[in-house]
Amino acid sequence: MASLQGDWRAWPLAEREREYSPSSRIDDIGPFIAAYGARSRAAEARARVLKDLAWGERPDETLDFFPAAAPDAPLLVFIHGGYWQELSKEESLFAGADCAANGVAFAAINYSLAPAVRLGRIVDQCRRALAWLQGEAGRLGFDPRRIHVAGSSAGAHLATMMLTPRPVPLAGLVLLSGVFDLEPLAGTYIDEALRLDDHEIATLSPQRLDPGAPLPVLVAWGENETGEFKRQSRDYAAHLRRAGFTVGEDEIPVVNHFDIVFGLGDPATRLGRAVMDQVQGGRP
Repeated sequence: MASLQGDWRAWPLAEREREYSPSSRIDDIGPFIAAYGARSRAAEARARVLKDLAWGERPDETLDFFPAAAPDAPLLVFIHGGYWQELSKEESLFAGADCAANGVAFAAINYSLAPAVRLGRIVDQCRRALAWLQGEAGRLGFDPRRIHVAGSSAGAHLATMMLTPRPVPLAGLVLLSGVFDLEPLAGTYIDEALRLDDHEIATLSPQRLDPGAPLPVLVAWGENETGEFKRQSRDYAAHLRRAGFTVGEDEIPVVNHFDIVFGLGDPATRLGRAVMDQVQGGRP
C-alpha cells in the first residue's frame, strides 16, 4: 500500500499507525532482533568490555563500556530504540568492538521502559547517565570534551533531547531513523504504553525545541523506511540548520529501520565512515 500524501492529520488512524510501524517495510522483525543480540555477543568476545556499570540506583540504571587504547579517545554513547518500551543495552553492543578498534570508546546505556515510567523520566535517566560518564572519564579513559551521542529510532529522539538542556558539553550527535515530533504518535497503538499528554508532546518533541549552541550532527535513515520516518528526519535536519548547526544528512541505500545500525562503528560502510569522520575529527 502506497503512503498517502499530505498532512498526517488528515489520514485515517490505520494509515498513521502503518507509517509509524517500521516493521511494515519488512517481512519479519525477528531476525533483526536476533541479530542485535548475536552481534552484541560477538562484540563482547572481540574486545574488552566493562559490564553493568551502575550510573544510578535502580537495577536498570546501568551501562556497558568498551575502552579505547588511548586515554584521550573520544566516546560514542549509544541509546537504543524500541519505542521507549522494548530492548536494552544487551542488544545494543554491536558497534562496541569496531569503535574500540578504531580508537573510539563506546558505551551503551540502559534505561527504564514504558509503561513502568513516563517518557520524561526516561529522558532524565539518559541525562543522568551522560553526567555520570563525564564524571568517570578519567577512570574509564576517554576525553570528557569529546562525548558524542548516537541513537536509533526512539534512541535518536532521546539522543536529541540531550541538547535541551545539555547535561554535559557535547561534541556531536548521530541520529538514525528518529522520531522528533511526538504528536503523530498520540492515539496510536504505540501510545498505549506511553500515554502522551499535550505537555509531554510540547516539551519532549525536539522538533519544537531550541537545540541550543550549534555542534556537528549526522542525520541518517534507511532507504527502506516509511515516508513518515524519512520526513521526520529531513524536517529535523532542516530545523537544526536553521539554528546554525552543521548537519550531514543521508539516506543509506538498501538498509531498513532495523539494520541501519549495523554500520554505526564500521568505517568500511557508508554510515560508519561518516560517523568515524565526525567522532574522530577535530578536538575542542
